[in-house]
Amino acid sequence: MAWFEEAIFYHIYPLGLTGAPKKNDYGEPVSRLTQLAPWIEHVKEIGCNAVYIGPLFESVGHGYETTDYKKLDSRLGTNEDLKKFVTDCHNMGIRVILDGVFNHTGRDFFAFKDMQKNRENSQYKDWYCNVNFYGNTEYNDGFSYENWGGYNLLVKLNQQNPQVREYIADVIRFWVKEFDIDGIRLDAADVLDFSFMKMLRAVANEVKEDFWLMGEVIHGDYNKWANDETLHSVTNYQLHKALYSGHNDHNYFEIAHTVKRLYEMFSGSGVKLYNFVDNHDVERINTKLQNKNHFTCVHIMLYTLPGIPSLYYGSEYGIDGRKERGSDDSLRPCLNIKEMPGENEKLSLISKLAKIRKQYPVLAAGSFEELRLTNRQYVFARAEGENRIYIAVNNDEAGCELCFPVRKAGNYVGLLSGKVYRAEGDMLHVSLPPESGEIWLEEGLRQTLAEKESIRVKTAEKKTIIEKQEQEAETRLEREAAERQQREQEEKARLEREAAERQQREQEEKDSPKREEWAVIDRSKSYEEMSIQELQAVIYEKMAKNGPVTDRMKQDILENVYHNSLVTWAKSF
Repeated sequence: MAWFEEAIFYHIYPLGLTGAPKKNDYGEPVSRLTQLAPWIEHVKEIGCNAVYIGPLFESVGHGYETTDYKKLDSRLGTNEDLKKFVTDCHNMGIRVILDGVFNHTGRDFFAFKDMQKNRENSQYKDWYCNVNFYGNTEYNDGFSYENWGGYNLLVKLNQQNPQVREYIADVIRFWVKEFDIDGIRLDAADVLDFSFMKMLRAVANEVKEDFWLMGEVIHGDYNKWANDETLHSVTNYQLHKALYSGHNDHNYFEIAHTVKRLYEMFSGSGVKLYNFVDNHDVERINTKLQNKNHFTCVHIMLYTLPGIPSLYYGSEYGIDGRKERGSDDSLRPCLNIKEMPGENEKLSLISKLAKIRKQYPVLAAGSFEELRLTNRQYVFARAEGENRIYIAVNNDEAGCELCFPVRKAGNYVGLLSGKVYRAEGDMLHVSLPPESGEIWLEEGLRQTLAEKESIRVKTAEKKTIIEKQEQEAETRLEREAAERQQREQEEKARLEREAAERQQREQEEKDSPKREEWAVIDRSKSYEEMSIQELQAVIYEKMAKNGPVTDRMKQDILENVYHNSLVTWAKSF
C-alpha cells in the first residue's frame, strides 16, 4: 500500500494554533511555526503518522488570499522555518501535506497588481476569469472580475490559461524541492477545472513517488474527482455529516446507508476517502454532539470504517468550537500544548484506536461488510484473507446484547477492553455498555498479526532511513548551490526593487496632481451624456462631501480616462 492508504492524519490550521495576527502587515517575519515542535511530538504520541497543515504561504488574512506562493507567511516565519518543520516531522516518521490554494489568489498577488497598474496592457490580464475593464468593484479598481464565493478579495484564476498552469506546476515543483513535502490538499477542489486537475496529477506523478493529491469536495459524486486521472482522494463530507447527525438522531441507518453507498462507489478502484469529524471550517465534534458520550462511538467508527482517518488539532481533548456571527475564529483557536489537559478518557481512546489501526492493517486495506443494523446498534467487519476484525457500536443510553456471525468458533478478544467472548458456532454473543463500542479479533490471529506487523514496520522504517540518507547525500551539494544562487538573486532583486521604488517616488512627486480647477458640471445631462472632465468633477465633488480628498485620490480620478468606468464609478456613490 502507498503511505497515505495507511495514514492517520493530524490537521493543523497554523495561523490559528500559533496565535498569529488576523491581518498581515508584511513586516519582518516572526517565527511562530517553531511553536509547533512540541505538537509534532504529541502527534507522534497519539499515533498519527501524517500531518495536514495549512494554509502556510504569504497572504493577507485568513491564509487563502495568497500573495506569494513561494514564501512562508511572514506571521509564521521564514522558509527555513518551514523546511525545519518538515524535516522534524520526517525524522519522526510523519509525512506532511499542505494546502494548495490554486483556484484563486489575493489582490496583492503580483499578477493582479500588474493588472491594476497596466489594465488592458497587462500581460497577466488573461490569468484571471471574466475581467471586465468597463466594470468596477467596491475597491474602485476601474474593472471587475470573477471571484470565489462572492468575495472580491479572492480573485479567480483562469485554470485553462497555459501560463497559469505552468506557473502552478512550477510552484508544486518548488514546494517539493524546497520543503520536501509529501502531498497537497487542494482547496476548493470541487470548483477546479478537471483538465487542470489532470495536469496536477501528472506533476504529482513526476515530482515524488506516492505524492498524494487530496481535494476539498463537499457535495456530489466523489468518483468524479477521485480516480486514476485526477485526485487520489477527496474530503468525505458525506460521512462527516452522517456521523454526528446519525448519533444525534439515534439513527445508525443514516450512517450505514452513507457507508454502503460510498464503499460501493469505490469498491473497484481502491480509492480511500479522507474521513474526519471536524476541521477548520465546521464546528467541533464535541460541540455538534448532543450527547457528549457519543464521542467514543464516533471515533471508533472514524478509525475503523473504510477511509483515511483525520483528527483536527485539539479535538482529541474534546474541546468545543462554534461558528459565531459568521466567524470561524473559535474553530481555529490558539492553543498551548503545555496547557492542555493530561491523560484522559478521550485522549486514551484516540491513542488506543491509532495503535490498533496500525497494528492491524486490515482496518486500512480490508473489505467492508455490514453484519447487523438497528437505529442504535451497528456491527460491521473488515476482512482481508483470513484476517477479519469485527466492530460494534451502541449509541443507546442503555447497555445491549448483540449476536452476529463470525468466521468460526473460538475465542474473540476485545482490543479496547481486553474482554474475551467465546463463539460456540459461527455466531458471537457479546454485551456492550451504554454509549460504547468494541473491536474484536480471533484470539489465535492476534499474536500472529502483531508479529507480522512488527516485522513489516521495522522493515519499512529501515528502508525509509536508508532512502533518506541516500537522498540527503545526493542533494546536499545541489541544495547548497541553489541556496547561494537564491541569495544572490534575492540581493540583486532587493537592489533593483529599491531603485524602482525610488524612481516611482520621484515620478509620483512629479506627477502629483496640481489641478485644483475642475470642469463645470452641466447638471441637465445624464452621466452617460457628460464628458470625461465633467464625470471627473462629479466624482471629486462626491468624494469631497464624504471627507478630505487626498492627492492620491485626486490622482486616481484624473488618471481614469475611461468614460464607461467613470460612469460606473459616479453611480456607485
